[in-house]
Amino acid sequence: MNQKRLDRINELARKSKSVGLTEEEKEEQKVLRQEYLRDFREALRGQIENITIVEPDGSLTPVRTLRKKKK
Repeated sequence: MNQKRLDRINELARKSKSVGLTEEEKEEQKVLRQEYLRDFREALRGQIENITIVEPDGSLTPVRTLRKKKK
């Protein structure tokens, strides 16, 4: 998500608190928030999958292999 879209989300949030939003702006805000959450979750998943767990015996277990075992 680029900075322009983040700025628009913040602008709509401020306007919502002060004067309210039109139906079109509410829909735009909803779409932008969904896009933001999708991108955020995707980035978080990527970070988590690159974590390596150090087991008590000293061995290393990548988190991505744990997810595959659960499926």
